[in-house]
Formats: sequence, structure tokens, C-alpha cells
Amino acid sequence: MPLMDRPNRRSRATEKIANVAAHESARGDKPTRAEAEAAVRTLLRWAGDDPTRDGLLETPKRVVKAYEEYFAGYAMNPEEILSKTFEETAGYDEMIALRGIRFESHCEHHMAPIIGRAWVAYIPNGRVVGISKLARVVQVFAKRLQIQEKMTAQIADTISNVLKPQGVAVVIKAEHHCMTARGVMKPGTDMVTSRMVGVFRDNDITRQEFLSIVD
Repeated sequence: MPLMDRPNRRSRATEKIANVAAHESARGDKPTRAEAEAAVRTLLRWAGDDPTRDGLLETPKRVVKAYEEYFAGYAMNPEEILSKTFEETAGYDEMIALRGIRFESHCEHHMAPIIGRAWVAYIPNGRVVGISKLARVVQVFAKRLQIQEKMTAQIADTISNVLKPQGVAVVIKAEHHCMTARGVMKPGTDMVTSRMVGVFRDNDITRQEFLSIVD
């Protein structure tokens, strides 16, 4: 086949997949549990194993149940989580930070684990939110297929949009198994991303105060 024809075939295949996905999304189709389990059996066969052998008989059921947990964030609304706030703060207007929030996510490119920690801070503007809610917002976005850059922005922007604070800061450090357990194979390597909003972006002293607690 001429080399010039290959991109065209790839482009047509990509377009076909996109059209099918858009059609299913428009109809609100969601595979049944039985269909999801059948897909796992197909992958087991493709990998070269026998899904009917004793050790794998219950694997499709277990994988689907695990996926319900891995991707539970699609059924959660982060804005609802932040909706209950407290205004009796005695005028507190300094930084509030939650450090080292552990999370487990999955890369949207390879569906490989992303294991990391998040540092989240904000400076209130008359109202505060329970600290566990900050951890829950991290969890909501982690429990979806992700890239770290997008997840960092989603966390910061959601807190900023709902709480309307003076500023929000988020730093995430994570190890991506798509590059530590496959591909380039560089274990022990982590990725760092940050998002600064409001005073954390505009004020060097405030930003440095936050970064000083990130370890």
C-alpha cells in the first residue's frame, strides 16, 4: 500500500469510531453489565488466555465491579459537594490548605493507573467549606479517565467557581503507570502540575507561602 494512503485509512477509521460514539451518546446508550462482562471476556481471549478456565470464570464480574469503583466520579457532582458552606468565620481571611490528599486515577490514553497526591488551598471570601469536601472534590475528578493537567485545572476551577474565594491553588504530584510500568519504563518518576487562581496567581508572596507547604 502506498504510504500516502495510510493516513487516509487511519482518518476514516477514526471518523467512524467518533460517529458511532456520538450516535450512542446522543441516544443515551449505556452498555448493560452483561455486555461489559462480555467485553472483558473478549479482552481475555485477545490476550491469549481462556476465560472459561476456573481461575478466570469470575474475572469479568470482578473487573466490571472494580470499574464501577474506579470511575465512580462520573456519577458525582463536585459543585453539590461544595454547596454547603459556613459563614461564621470570625473574619478569617488567611490561607486554608489541605496537604497530601492521596488519590488513584486512570490515564485516559492507556487506562493505566495514576497514583498521586494533591495539595489544595484557598483564601476565603466570607465563607468556608468543610475540609473533607476539598478531598471529595479531588476524588470526584480522580475517579474519571484523566490527564493530570486537566484534573489539576478542574479541581481549582470548580472550587473557584463555587466558593468565589480570593484565590485557589492546586498542586498535584503523581506517578503514571503508563510510563513507569510500560513504554519508556521509568519507575520512580513523577509528574508535577499546578493551577493558581486569583491572589495565588497575582501575589508572589501568597503563591510562595502555598508552595512552601508542598513537599
